[in-house]
Formats: sequence, C-alpha cells, structure tokens
Amino acid sequence: MMGDDTWVQLFPHHFRKSYPFPSFNVKDLHTVDNGCIDNLLPTLYEEDWDVLIAHFLGVDHAGHIFGVDSAPMIEKLEQYNGVLEKVIDALESQSRPGGLHENTYLLVMGDHGQTLNGDHGGGSPEEVETSTFAMSFRRPPSPIVPELDIPCEFDLERRSCISNFQQLDFAATVSALMGIPFPFGSIGHVNPEMYALAVNTGNSEDNSMGLDQYELASKEWLLNYANVLCVNTWQVISCLIDNHHIFNLLHFIKVKRYIDIYSASSMIGFSSEDISRIADMYTKAEKTYRQIKDNASHRSKSNDLSPSSLKHQIDAYVKFLNSVAELARSKWTEFNLPMMLVGIGMMLMSLFTHVFVIYRLSKACGVPFNPCGNSKISLGLVFASIIVMIRMWSLFSNSYILEEGKVANFLLATSGLVMLRYSIMRRKMLLEAGLFLILVAIIRFTIEIGLSKQAATSAFLHFNPSWMLGIDTSHHVWTHIFELLPMLALLLLVHLLYKAITGSSFGAISKITLLGTIFSYILIAMQWASENKMLGLASYGVGRNTLPRIIYAIGFGQILLLILSKLSCQEKAVVDCRRSIISDSLAMLSAWSSTVIIISGQQGPLVALATLIGGYCIVRFHDLEGNASGTPLVLAVNPLSLTQWCLFAVCLFFCTGHWCAFDGLRYGAAFIGFDEFVLVRQAILLTIDTFGFSHIIPIFGLPFLLLTAGDEKKGFPFARLSLVYMIYGFITAATVTATLLCVMVHRRHLMVWGLFAPKFVFDVVGLMLTDVLICVASLYFLGRTRDNTPAHDHAIGN
Repeated sequence: MMGDDTWVQLFPHHFRKSYPFPSFNVKDLHTVDNGCIDNLLPTLYEEDWDVLIAHFLGVDHAGHIFGVDSAPMIEKLEQYNGVLEKVIDALESQSRPGGLHENTYLLVMGDHGQTLNGDHGGGSPEEVETSTFAMSFRRPPSPIVPELDIPCEFDLERRSCISNFQQLDFAATVSALMGIPFPFGSIGHVNPEMYALAVNTGNSEDNSMGLDQYELASKEWLLNYANVLCVNTWQVISCLIDNHHIFNLLHFIKVKRYIDIYSASSMIGFSSEDISRIADMYTKAEKTYRQIKDNASHRSKSNDLSPSSLKHQIDAYVKFLNSVAELARSKWTEFNLPMMLVGIGMMLMSLFTHVFVIYRLSKACGVPFNPCGNSKISLGLVFASIIVMIRMWSLFSNSYILEEGKVANFLLATSGLVMLRYSIMRRKMLLEAGLFLILVAIIRFTIEIGLSKQAATSAFLHFNPSWMLGIDTSHHVWTHIFELLPMLALLLLVHLLYKAITGSSFGAISKITLLGTIFSYILIAMQWASENKMLGLASYGVGRNTLPRIIYAIGFGQILLLILSKLSCQEKAVVDCRRSIISDSLAMLSAWSSTVIIISGQQGPLVALATLIGGYCIVRFHDLEGNASGTPLVLAVNPLSLTQWCLFAVCLFFCTGHWCAFDGLRYGAAFIGFDEFVLVRQAILLTIDTFGFSHIIPIFGLPFLLLTAGDEKKGFPFARLSLVYMIYGFITAATVTATLLCVMVHRRHLMVWGLFAPKFVFDVVGLMLTDVLICVASLYFLGRTRDNTPAHDHAIGN
C-alpha cells in the first residue's frame, strides 16, 4: 500500500509493505502523490506482492481548495495521465506468457465524485457517481458472449468495452476476481464485463478458431460465470463444479445468509411475503442449477450444455440478487419511532418551558403578558408568530429546504416592508427602512450565488461574472477591484472601532480589547496583501501560517481577558447597567470578529459590514411599532425585532456560501494558519467558519436590542436581557422542532439521506451551539449586572 495513510489506520496489520503519507492537509497537493509515484513504478518490477494499492489524493485536494475548473486541477489530471501511461507500459512489458504480469489486473477508480466547487459528501449525481477503468494483461482477452445481452459499447479495434454498473456490485466483483470470500454485508452480484477481463476462455482473435470452438468457449465462460453467481447466491460450497478450482477458497456465499440473519436480528426485518417471494425465486434458481450440475457431472466436457439454458440460469441468479438488493434498500434503515416521539416530546416540553419563562420575565419587567387582550397591542406579536410559523411549515417540503435561504430572505424582506410602513406612519427612520431593504436585496443576490455552486472557494467573491454580471474578471482592473474591496471594508471597520473608542466612555479592558481588534484587522490586511501579491509584500512577509496564528492568539487572549475581568471584577461598578452591557457586548463581538473574518476569507469583511448595517437597522426598528401605533408593546421587547434578528442570522449562513449539506462545509477554512491535521483544532476552526456569522456574532450582539429610547421604564436590564435571549432561543427551538417533525414524517422519503438528514444534523448542531452560546453570553453579560443593578430595580424584579 502507498499513499493515503487512512489505509494503515483502518488496516494496521494487513500490509506486508506500506508507504503511508499524511492525507488531511487539503492544501498539500503533492506529498501523497509524489510518494505514490516514487514507490509505485519500482514496485511493479518486484515479485513480492499479490495486491498493490496506490491511493492518490491530489485531485481531491485540488477540488476542495481551487475547484474543478482551475489550473491546479488540470495540472494534476495531466500528471495522472502520465503516471497511468507509465504504469501500463511497465505492466505490458512484463505480460508475455510466463511474465511477471501475465495475470495482472489493473483497476483505476475514484472513491467519489465532485461538485463544480470540488466538494463531495452529498447525494447529487456529481458526488455519488465516479469512473472506473479496468484492464487485463492476459493475452488474448476473454470474449463477452452475446447470449448475455450486455448493454456494452464494444470497441473491437481498441478491444475496449464502455458500460456502467452499480457500486453495490463492486465488492462482489473484486472478491470473485481475487478468489476470496464475498463480504458478508455485500448483496451485489459479479459484474460480467469486469469478470470477463480476468477469466480467459479462448483466443477470440485467432481467425483459425472455428465456430464449434468459439461456441465451446462461450459455453465454458457461461458455465464459469454461472458458478460464480451460485457462490454469490448461496453458501453451500458443494454447488461448485469440481473442475473450477479457482473458487475453492470461497467458503460461504453471503446473500441468502445475510437475508436470514438480518431478518432474525432486525427490529423491522423483512415481511413474510417478501421472504416467501425471495425464497421462491431462489428455489427456482437452485433447481435449475442442480439440473445443470447433474448434467455436467455426467459429462467430461460441457459441449452438450445449451447456451440458452446457461443464460436462463444466469438470469435467474441475477434476478434473485437484484430483487434482494431492491428489497434490502427499502429495509436497510431502521427507525425507532417510539424514541423519535420521545425526542419530539422533549422538544415540545422545552417550548412550553420557554413560554412559561417568557411569561415570568415579562411580569418581572413590569409588562403583563396578555397577547389576546388588545388587537393593537398584539399586532407585532401576531405578525412575528405568523412569520415563524411560515418558516416552520416550509421545512416540511424538500423544495423549500433546498431554497431555505431564499425563504428566510423573503420573510426578512416582508418584515422590512412592515417596518417601512411603520416608518411612514411615524415619519421617521425612513432612511434606515430603505437601507435595510436594499441590504436584504443584496443578501438575496449573494444567496443566489452561493446556491448556484459556481464558486471555486468563496461563493461571495469568486463567482462567474460572465454568468452573473457580464464582467470580465480577466482584466486587471476588475481583479484589483475585487482584491481591494475586502481591504476597504476592513479599513471602514477599523474606522468605526476607533470612533467607538474615542467617542464613548469605555472601561480600560474594553478599550484594550478594541485596540487589539484593530491591530488584528491590520494583520489580516497584511496577510491578504501578501497572498495576492498586490503590494509586492510576498517576498518580505513571514510564513503564510504565522499571521493567522497571531490573529488567533490575539482573539483568544481578548476573550480570556474579558472573562477574567468579569471574574475578578476589576472594572469599576457602573450605575448605568444598560451602557455597561452594551460596552461588554461590543468588546466581545470585536474579540470574536477578527478570527471569524480571517477564517471566512476575503468575503469576511464585507459580510461583517453587512452584519453591522443590518443589526443597526433592526436595533433602530425595535421601538418603531409601539411608537407608530401609540400603544405599548405586549412584551418588554419587540418580538418582531427578535424574529428579524433570527432571520437575518439564517440569511448570513447562506450568503457566506454555506448550505445544510456536508458538501456545503468549507473544509479549506479549517487549515488557515495550519498545514497539519489535528482533529480538535481543525474541528474548532471549521465550526467557527460555519457558524461564526450565523450564530456566534448574532447571539453576542443581542444586547444591542436594549439600546433604545425609553428602556428605563420597561424594567431592569437583567430581566429584559434574559427575556431577549429566551425569545431568541424559543424561535430557534421552534424551528428545530419543525425539522424534527419533518424528518420523522419523511423518514421513508427518497431524499431522506440526501436532504432531510443533513438538514436535521445542521439544525440540531446549530441548536446545541445556540444553547451553549446563550448560556455563556448570559453568564458573561449578567454576572455583574445584577450586582450593579439599582435597588429599586431589584424591588421591581422581586
């Protein structure tokens, strides 16, 4: 074995020789491939191996990092073509009778496909289909008899056959070719085209071969193939014809045994009707084969066997194996419905608990929770509830899950129109309402780019302009514009942070944190300038991994400093608790932002700027409904603003090029600053990239909803901030509950594994992360707030 070290991790004691190379550094295109090339060609001239595995990885890594339509991908494919030519030349030069590779079988295959942006793991045809090239060096090759009616495009001049077969048949086919037992869990059947390459039955190129000799060779091949299918179907080794010793090592045939054991051990198993139908097909196939065996045992030759009878027997076995495979596909997955109902019940109990706590917190804020008392008072709550219900119901459709980002964006735009209506009624905040709708439209455009899967890396910047805008990015002007945009966004963020430091009365710890973030932004700009060679800094820069690691260290130090300052209470007590919470929130957001931005790539500053603008508009809208209608809100906080905040977070997830599928993960982000693979470290970086803008930043930014006029009359900050987090958690939990119901209802749907299951995984992980972040944020923001809350506010709370 040579190449991907996963082989030796899975099979540590199976290889007499192994040359493993590290495989998880997706930015390394050459180490594994060069290791294979250096060891592969010399080994072909050695006699001390039976099976040789060379696992190349360059194409897989090039797809992940650069995409399919890229220069590195073309270079790797051309390199593989050259390697394959050398391998075939080496094998052919030693394939003469008595040669080292007279009986060698070459198999070149991919273990999966790729999408246009180089990812895999989903259920699309581009991901689950791949190519296989099989070549035998036997001379002459075996004929494929016409009696089988194989749908094969046979090129007589090149002696090649182009066809396709199910991946389910691969294990059985290779096992038959190598003369080893079929795997117990394999229910595929031996592929005739690949099997014909290895089993020689006569000289199909010899013009002197008469018709009788060719028919005899065809009968022998058919009988041989029928024997293989017999072993493929039943475990009794006596079904083999004695003179075919190549399969004497096959002790068990697995399929019927697999069906029997699966039916006995499975909770669901197969119905009696299914078992009866399968057993009837097997009985018929076995009866026919017994007759052929008896006839063959009374003859020294097989020339009296009818090709039609052999074909009938082969068809019977293939029909049996195909029926078993079809039946197994429908029954493979077992669902424990009672446990599903328990999980749904727990989620419903969680929702009721949320409602109860929201009711108590609303009373603590001095605002009675009575949504049915007054239609004017409950208008915002009703509209927010309708939006949440529409989003929940949309998850029951596979089409709406595929377009989830567009659905969330549409609902966000609808709420923006409502805010525009309130702005017109109040004749105030028209600029914010218009800016918010423009931002939502831009986000809709970026979501479309991300869902199109046209990107090689970041779907936000590296899209195909000829398709979207008709812009030719090959021109240097446009190239520099796209490279400068993130830099300009970073400079604007630096300006805003500096303005916040100089224009507000922040504590010392908060100012140090903001200054550290400004320094990190400068380092990010230096890193990107060095990578793009815009300013000629590449030759003067330090290692490409050094600056990202410094940024990670600064961000970790900032978060640690903020937490320690809370624990040690070194900051002076602040009477204005609301201002203190906002200061803490800004400091924590700035501490996280540098890491999130650099991991997100050059789209990061633009998305951060969009997050800042969207959050500002939602905060400004917070009191707009109550002031426009002239009536107080039914809750101490505006549920419509929280619903907008939640929808905005969902839109940020999709506009950053993610989607709810495993091929929607940007694996390259996990290696920014690192070349070696360490599971925990890379998992943390990938989590930050996936959920940074959609979970981490929005949750730590929720306290800004307290930054509105007239908040002093609505209760002390502790209860109000707790209420904000509880309502946000309720909206998230309600959406995940709908996902659970959807997966349970569609558990037998055709798209259950390709669509519903990944959606379920992403939502559950997102909910767990949301709960953890809410708990951490609550401890961080509210740990000191209760101590500094004025006495009369405590009385209100009590």
